[in-house]
Amino acid sequence: MISIVPVRGLPEIREGDDLAALVTERIELEDGDVLVLAQKAVSKAEGRVIRIDSLEASPKAVELAGDERDPREVEAVLQESRRIVRERGPLVIAETRHGFVCASAGVDHSNAPEPGTLVLLPLDPDASARAVRGRLAELAGRDVGVIVTDSFGRPFRAGTTDVAIGVAGLAPLLDLRGTTDRIGYELRSSQVAIADEIAAAADLARGKAEGVPAVVVRGLRLTGDGTAREIVIERELDLFS
Repeated sequence: MISIVPVRGLPEIREGDDLAALVTERIELEDGDVLVLAQKAVSKAEGRVIRIDSLEASPKAVELAGDERDPREVEAVLQESRRIVRERGPLVIAETRHGFVCASAGVDHSNAPEPGTLVLLPLDPDASARAVRGRLAELAGRDVGVIVTDSFGRPFRAGTTDVAIGVAGLAPLLDLRGTTDRIGYELRSSQVAIADEIAAAADLARGKAEGVPAVVVRGLRLTGDGTAREIVIERELDLFS
Protein backbone atom coordinates (compact mmCIF):
# COMPACT_ATOMS: atom_id res chain seq x y z
CA MET A 1 0.00 0.00 0.00
CA ILE A 2 1.24 3.47 -0.87
CA SER A 3 0.84 6.21 1.73
CA ILE A 4 1.41 9.95 1.37
CA VAL A 5 2.22 11.64 4.68
CA PRO A 6 2.57 15.43 5.05
CA VAL A 7 5.32 16.54 7.42
CA ARG A 8 3.49 19.01 9.63
CA GLY A 9 4.84 21.57 12.05
CA LEU A 10 7.74 22.83 9.95
CA PRO A 11 8.65 26.47 10.60
CA GLU A 12 8.99 29.17 7.96
CA ILE A 13 12.17 28.18 6.15
CA ARG A 14 15.07 30.63 6.30
CA GLU A 15 18.46 30.77 4.62
CA GLY A 16 20.83 28.23 6.12
CA ASP A 17 18.14 25.99 7.59
CA ASP A 18 18.92 22.26 7.64
CA LEU A 19 15.88 20.80 5.86
CA ALA A 20 16.86 17.21 6.58
CA ALA A 21 17.15 17.93 10.30
CA LEU A 22 13.83 19.75 10.37
CA VAL A 23 12.14 16.78 8.70
CA THR A 24 13.74 14.04 10.81
CA GLU A 25 12.73 15.89 13.98
CA ARG A 26 9.09 15.53 12.93
CA ILE A 27 8.74 12.16 11.24
CA GLU A 28 10.42 8.75 11.52
CA LEU A 29 11.72 7.76 8.12
CA GLU A 30 11.94 4.24 6.72
CA ASP A 31 14.20 2.73 4.07
CA GLY A 32 12.63 3.19 0.67
CA ASP A 33 10.72 6.36 1.59
CA VAL A 34 10.74 9.27 -0.82
CA LEU A 35 10.91 12.74 0.72
CA VAL A 36 9.23 15.27 -1.55
CA LEU A 37 10.25 18.89 -0.94
CA ALA A 38 8.60 21.98 -2.38
CA GLN A 39 11.05 24.05 -4.40
CA LYS A 40 10.33 27.18 -2.39
CA ALA A 41 11.54 25.54 0.82
CA VAL A 42 14.76 24.44 -0.86
CA SER A 43 15.29 27.84 -2.48
CA LYS A 44 14.74 29.68 0.79
CA ALA A 45 17.19 27.42 2.63
CA GLU A 46 19.76 28.05 -0.10
CA GLY A 47 19.27 31.81 -0.07
CA ARG A 48 17.71 31.98 -3.52
CA VAL A 49 15.58 35.00 -2.58
CA ILE A 50 16.05 38.51 -3.97
CA ARG A 51 14.50 41.88 -3.24
CA ILE A 52 12.62 43.47 -6.12
CA ASP A 53 14.05 46.89 -5.27
CA SER A 54 17.57 45.50 -5.87
CA LEU A 55 16.78 45.09 -9.58
CA GLU A 56 16.96 47.64 -12.38
CA ALA A 57 14.60 46.93 -15.27
CA SER A 58 16.14 46.65 -18.73
CA PRO A 59 14.34 48.11 -21.79
CA LYS A 60 13.19 44.58 -22.69
CA ALA A 61 11.69 44.09 -19.23
CA VAL A 62 9.90 47.44 -19.44
CA GLU A 63 8.53 46.49 -22.86
CA LEU A 64 7.22 43.12 -21.68
CA ALA A 65 5.76 44.43 -18.43
CA GLY A 66 3.74 47.24 -20.00
CA ASP A 67 1.23 48.53 -17.48
CA GLU A 68 0.38 45.07 -16.12
CA ARG A 69 3.47 44.00 -14.14
CA ASP A 70 6.37 45.46 -12.23
CA PRO A 71 9.17 45.59 -14.85
CA ARG A 72 11.75 44.76 -12.17
CA GLU A 73 9.99 41.45 -11.62
CA VAL A 74 10.15 40.78 -15.35
CA GLU A 75 13.85 41.65 -15.21
CA ALA A 76 14.34 38.87 -12.67
CA VAL A 77 12.63 36.49 -15.09
CA LEU A 78 14.93 37.57 -17.93
CA GLN A 79 18.01 37.13 -15.77
CA GLU A 80 16.94 33.59 -14.86
CA SER A 81 16.18 32.65 -18.48
CA ARG A 82 18.34 30.92 -21.06
CA ARG A 83 15.83 31.86 -23.75
CA ILE A 84 12.30 33.18 -24.10
CA VAL A 85 10.05 30.52 -25.59
CA ARG A 86 6.78 32.50 -25.77
CA GLU A 87 5.60 35.89 -24.58
CA ARG A 88 2.20 37.52 -24.44
CA GLY A 89 2.12 40.84 -22.69
CA PRO A 90 3.71 40.38 -19.26
CA LEU A 91 3.34 36.58 -19.43
CA VAL A 92 6.68 34.97 -20.26
CA ILE A 93 7.30 31.28 -20.90
CA ALA A 94 11.03 30.74 -20.64
CA GLU A 95 13.66 28.04 -20.66
CA THR A 96 15.70 28.19 -17.47
CA ARG A 97 19.41 27.53 -17.22
CA HIS A 98 18.47 24.01 -16.09
CA GLY A 99 16.55 23.33 -19.32
CA PHE A 100 13.08 23.57 -17.77
CA VAL A 101 10.42 25.35 -19.83
CA CYS A 102 8.00 27.08 -17.48
CA ALA A 103 6.18 30.31 -16.70
CA SER A 104 8.40 33.18 -15.56
CA ALA A 105 11.49 30.93 -15.48
CA GLY A 106 10.27 29.71 -12.09
CA VAL A 107 10.48 33.20 -10.53
CA ASP A 108 7.61 33.67 -8.09
CA HIS A 109 6.44 35.96 -5.31
CA SER A 110 3.85 33.61 -3.80
CA ASN A 111 4.99 32.15 -0.46
CA ALA A 112 7.97 34.50 -0.50
CA PRO A 113 9.46 35.17 2.95
CA GLU A 114 8.31 38.82 2.98
CA PRO A 115 6.64 41.40 0.73
CA GLY A 116 8.84 42.84 -1.99
CA THR A 117 10.85 39.66 -2.47
CA LEU A 118 11.01 37.01 -5.18
CA VAL A 119 11.94 33.34 -4.87
CA LEU A 120 14.17 31.89 -7.60
CA LEU A 121 14.74 28.24 -8.51
CA PRO A 122 17.71 26.51 -6.88
CA LEU A 123 20.90 26.84 -8.91
CA ASP A 124 21.12 23.03 -9.20
CA PRO A 125 18.02 21.24 -7.91
CA ASP A 126 19.56 17.80 -8.47
CA ALA A 127 22.51 18.78 -6.28
CA SER A 128 20.03 20.11 -3.71
CA ALA A 129 18.24 16.75 -3.67
CA ARG A 130 21.53 14.86 -3.33
CA ALA A 131 22.62 17.05 -0.44
CA VAL A 132 19.38 16.49 1.48
CA ARG A 133 19.53 12.76 0.76
CA GLY A 134 23.08 12.56 2.11
CA ARG A 135 22.13 14.50 5.22
CA LEU A 136 19.12 12.22 5.81
CA ALA A 137 21.43 9.21 5.71
CA GLU A 138 23.62 10.87 8.35
CA LEU A 139 20.76 11.82 10.66
CA ALA A 140 18.34 8.92 10.25
CA GLY A 141 20.53 6.13 8.89
CA ARG A 142 17.93 5.46 6.22
CA ASP A 143 18.11 5.03 2.44
CA VAL A 144 15.62 7.68 1.35
CA GLY A 145 14.99 9.12 -2.11
CA VAL A 146 14.49 12.86 -2.47
CA ILE A 147 12.48 14.83 -5.02
CA VAL A 148 12.38 18.61 -5.31
CA THR A 149 9.17 19.79 -6.97
CA ASP A 150 7.66 22.85 -8.59
CA SER A 151 4.29 23.62 -10.20
CA PHE A 152 4.32 23.68 -14.00
CA GLY A 153 1.66 24.28 -16.62
CA ARG A 154 1.41 21.97 -19.63
CA PRO A 155 0.72 22.53 -23.34
CA PHE A 156 -2.95 22.05 -24.23
CA ARG A 157 -3.99 21.40 -20.61
CA ALA A 158 -5.52 23.83 -18.14
CA GLY A 159 -4.17 24.10 -14.61
CA THR A 160 -0.82 23.27 -13.07
CA THR A 161 0.61 20.12 -11.57
CA ASP A 162 3.75 19.51 -9.56
CA VAL A 163 6.73 18.00 -11.40
CA ALA A 164 10.20 16.93 -10.34
CA ILE A 165 12.96 19.49 -10.86
CA GLY A 166 15.48 17.71 -8.63
CA VAL A 167 15.92 13.98 -8.01
CA ALA A 168 18.26 11.80 -5.96
CA GLY A 169 18.10 8.16 -4.92
CA LEU A 170 15.67 6.90 -7.55
CA ALA A 171 15.44 6.52 -11.29
CA PRO A 172 13.23 9.38 -12.58
CA LEU A 173 12.01 7.41 -15.58
CA LEU A 174 10.65 3.89 -15.84
CA ASP A 175 11.76 2.73 -19.27
CA LEU A 176 9.34 0.15 -20.66
CA ARG A 177 10.80 0.07 -24.16
CA GLY A 178 11.42 -3.48 -25.30
CA THR A 179 8.92 -5.00 -22.89
CA THR A 180 5.60 -6.43 -24.02
CA ASP A 181 2.06 -5.63 -22.98
CA ARG A 182 -0.49 -8.23 -21.86
CA ILE A 183 -1.30 -9.26 -25.44
CA GLY A 184 2.34 -9.53 -26.46
CA TYR A 185 2.76 -6.18 -28.25
CA GLU A 186 6.31 -4.83 -27.91
CA LEU A 187 6.43 -1.33 -26.43
CA ARG A 188 8.69 0.91 -28.53
CA SER A 189 8.49 4.35 -26.92
CA SER A 190 6.87 4.00 -23.50
CA GLN A 191 8.68 5.73 -20.63
CA VAL A 192 6.83 6.58 -17.42
CA ALA A 193 7.86 9.78 -15.64
CA ILE A 194 7.88 8.19 -12.20
CA ALA A 195 9.42 11.20 -10.45
CA ASP A 196 6.77 13.53 -11.88
CA GLU A 197 4.01 11.14 -10.81
CA ILE A 198 5.36 11.07 -7.26
CA ALA A 199 5.62 14.88 -7.26
CA ALA A 200 2.00 15.27 -8.34
CA ALA A 201 0.76 12.69 -5.85
CA ALA A 202 2.62 14.38 -3.00
CA ASP A 203 1.01 17.71 -3.85
CA LEU A 204 -2.41 16.20 -3.07
CA ALA A 205 -1.30 15.91 0.56
CA ARG A 206 0.73 19.11 0.68
CA GLY A 207 -1.76 21.67 -0.58
CA LYS A 208 -0.85 24.99 -2.19
CA ALA A 209 -1.60 27.38 0.66
CA GLU A 210 -1.33 25.25 3.79
CA GLY A 211 2.37 25.80 4.48
CA VAL A 212 3.37 22.13 4.26
CA PRO A 213 6.53 22.03 2.13
CA ALA A 214 7.53 18.41 2.83
CA VAL A 215 5.74 15.12 2.20
CA VAL A 216 6.89 11.52 2.66
CA VAL A 217 5.70 8.99 0.08
CA ARG A 218 5.95 5.45 1.44
CA GLY A 219 5.31 2.00 0.00
CA LEU A 220 6.89 2.43 -3.42
CA ARG A 221 9.32 -0.19 -4.70
CA LEU A 222 11.83 1.93 -6.56
CA THR A 223 15.29 1.13 -7.86
CA GLY A 224 18.13 2.94 -9.52
CA ASP A 225 19.33 6.50 -9.29
CA GLY A 226 19.27 9.49 -11.58
CA THR A 227 18.53 13.18 -12.00
CA ALA A 228 15.61 15.35 -13.02
CA ARG A 229 17.60 16.51 -16.05
CA GLU A 230 16.89 13.09 -17.57
CA ILE A 231 13.21 14.06 -17.83
CA VAL A 232 13.93 17.20 -19.87
CA ILE A 233 13.36 16.32 -23.52
CA GLU A 234 16.05 17.30 -25.98
CA ARG A 235 15.11 20.44 -27.89
CA GLU A 236 15.42 18.77 -31.31
CA LEU A 237 12.81 16.23 -30.19
CA ASP A 238 10.45 18.80 -28.65
CA LEU A 239 7.52 19.56 -30.94
CA PHE A 240 6.16 22.40 -28.79
CA SER A 241 9.01 24.88 -28.36
